Parts: sequence; structure tokens; C-alpha cells
Amino acid sequence: MPIFKILLTLIFSAVIFTSFQASAQSKTDRYVGYYYPSPQRVEVYCARVDTFPNVDKKRRVGFIIGIKNGMSKRPYASPFAVFAKGGTSSKLLVISKQDGFLNTVYRARALLAELSTSARTTPIFAKSSAPEELTFLDLITMLGFTSVTLSDGDGFAHQIILFPVQNQQCQKAKAAKKITK
Repeated sequence: MPIFKILLTLIFSAVIFTSFQASAQSKTDRYVGYYYPSPQRVEVYCARVDTFPNVDKKRRVGFIIGIKNGMSKRPYASPFAVFAKGGTSSKLLVISKQDGFLNTVYRARALLAELSTSARTTPIFAKSSAPEELTFLDLITMLGFTSVTLSDGDGFAHQIILFPVQNQQCQKAKAAKKITK
């Protein structure tokens, strides 16, 4: 019985922390109302990897330039824009340029899944021991992005706060999962 109470306390604390942090993030997000509406959903993602050492704004901007170069080589216009914002360019924004695109959480997640497939072909993932286990969210966490916001540019926005694997909250969540197994 005491283990059950400890587990419940840990899970409750993690949920409260996550809710508080997500709420605080949304209230201080200066891009709300300019690039996208206030996110209807804010979730937290604990990456399976750490952030690269010495990663900086220049590397994140280079990543965005690489994405844009790849998009420009396609024979059709991309239905979304990708850019980085914030003083250190650590906020990744994916905003639809077409009506009806990225207007539900399901479409946002489908795009992330599609981007994960592309990310698995990168040299960074190829060097990992299990590239099929990693996602686009892991890749951008490795590059030091702290959030990604997907929006239809009108009435829908979905935001994901990113934490590297060694983040204290991620470690607590992992420990709680081990106790329940």
C-alpha cells in the first residue's frame, strides 16, 4: 500500500507540474495572436535523447535553412511554413499556408509522424543505435529546440514543450513507470 501512495503522489506531482508549466508557457508566449492563436492543447514530450553539447542558434537556423532548401526543391509548393523564433531561435513554428491543413490535433500529429520518417534518413539518426525508435521531436530536441507549435494560422494551434531525456521531470516520470511495471 505505501508504494501505491508514493506512486500516486509522484504521478500527481508530475501532472500538476506539467499543467502549471504548460499554462505558464502559453501565458508568456509572445507569438500567440501574431503567428497563431492560443494553443488549444499544450503537451510535454520527454525526448529519448539529450541535447547536443554546444548546440546554438546558428545550428538551429541552419537546420531550418536545410528544411526550407529541401522544400523548395519539390515540384509543388509546401502547404506549410517552417521557421524558428525566440532570442535563441529555440521555438520551432510550423504554420499552414493553406486552409484546411493542420486544423486538428490529428493532422498535426500526422505531419509530425511524416517528419519523423524523413528525420530517420538523416546522418544524425543513422549513427544512433536504433534510428527507428527516434522521432522528429527527438531530432529537434537534440538541436536544442524547446518547443514546437503547429497551427493552421487561423483558429487552431497545438504546442509541444520539449525536454531532453536527462531533464529532472522526465527522470521522475521514468522512475514512476518502472515502479508500476
